[in-house]
Amino acid sequence: MELTLRINGRDRSVRSEEDTPLLYVLRDELKLKGAKFGCGLEQCGACAVLADGEATFTCVSPAAAFAGSEIVTPEGLAETECGARVQAAFAEASAAQCGYCTPGLAIAATALLMRNPSPSREEAKAEMQMHLCRCGSHPRVLRAVELAASRNRK
Repeated sequence: MELTLRINGRDRSVRSEEDTPLLYVLRDELKLKGAKFGCGLEQCGACAVLADGEATFTCVSPAAAFAGSEIVTPEGLAETECGARVQAAFAEASAAQCGYCTPGLAIAATALLMRNPSPSREEAKAEMQMHLCRCGSHPRVLRAVELAASRNRK
């Protein structure tokens, strides 16, 4: 089937099977490698993108379900004010260790700050809870969210 998806501000035409997960379309057809394959069950967060401003896991959901949505991949975060601020804060807070989960965590942080520019630490923890990090960088991720939020208020 032919499908047009709006990704990082551009319409992209793809051909894929009807049930092909969005993650596979992004990585294999469009060569956007920021979202990662982790668990394959939409439970770890490595595959997250923004879909209409919400952090959304993509390793199971078919690409066709995203037709008409505005999709922002980790590669497109820097093109948004909030995403660029989050990326800078992640770098400053050393919020990545191995880096595998980092794109999904940055997506989640961006979605949170777009929805709530001044989240509490508990709200940030709740947002990050679905994102697994085996390296244990969550304390630095929470610091990065706080940094990005504080820069929004200036």
